[in-house]
Amino acid sequence: MTLKHIEAFRVVVQTGSMTEASRRLHTSQPQVSRLVSQLEAIIGFALFERSGTRLAPSLEGKRFFQEVEKAFAGLQGLESAASNIRTFGGDRLAVAAMARIAGGVLSQAVVRFKREHTETLVTIHSGAAATVDTWVSSGLCDLGLAILYGDDPPGMCVETLLGMDCVALLPREHRLARARQVRASDLDGEAFISFPLGSGPRERIDQVLAAAGVKTRTVLESDLGASVCSLVAAGLGVSVINPLAALDEQRNLDFEVRPFKPAITVRLALLLAPDAPHSRLVSAFKEVVRGVIESELDHIRPYRS
Repeated sequence: MTLKHIEAFRVVVQTGSMTEASRRLHTSQPQVSRLVSQLEAIIGFALFERSGTRLAPSLEGKRFFQEVEKAFAGLQGLESAASNIRTFGGDRLAVAAMARIAGGVLSQAVVRFKREHTETLVTIHSGAAATVDTWVSSGLCDLGLAILYGDDPPGMCVETLLGMDCVALLPREHRLARARQVRASDLDGEAFISFPLGSGPRERIDQVLAAAGVKTRTVLESDLGASVCSLVAAGLGVSVINPLAALDEQRNLDFEVRPFKPAITVRLALLLAPDAPHSRLVSAFKEVVRGVIESELDHIRPYRS
């Protein structure tokens, strides 16, 4: 017994005609008749009662047809399951990101991803860089997005998406506001708005300033780029920050942005646990993120490294 035998029998029952069944199956009427006869010989009983040109299933044929329909329902279920697997239907994707990225690049990527994968549930977790690392390494999240100011986080698989050079932030009326670029030496003695001690940005910036023999006066600290920008706009000091945060906040705040030398290069990167299976779902989302970076972050092109 083959699937062709079953298909021929099923369509003949549905149409009541060998001729119509042959049309639907795109074959000849003799071939359909031969398949039905072979099936009857295999199972050992008549499937149809013939009345002129019409065929009606026998009592045994009706019972057999019921079982055939159950089998085809199962096949249709397999088709549905395959479709869900192919389109990630019913899947879940958990993504972690620093606050700046969660509200920007990540949200835009999720919007695009959901257009193609409407049945996939996406969960966004937002936290500090160290928290994002923990969520990804522990398996709570499938992948993370972070701005890295130094080496790769230990025990993490990192894919760099974009390199950027940090910029100087200046109050609008600052003495350096007319300069085309700001060097580390220009900041000697300046009131400086920095990041908390022990953070990645603070360590990198302090290293560069120290190497240039520059001593600033740290007057305020904040771990949020938005806060740093607001404080600079208020005239409380100068700062150095990644261009993604600076240019986003400059849309709503009044401060100056200038290239900073020597360059402090940071990376926008994808974080994945090295022992986690890299599923098709994760791969598809990564490609969407790359597309968003290429199309939506053109405004930081002057500061790309």
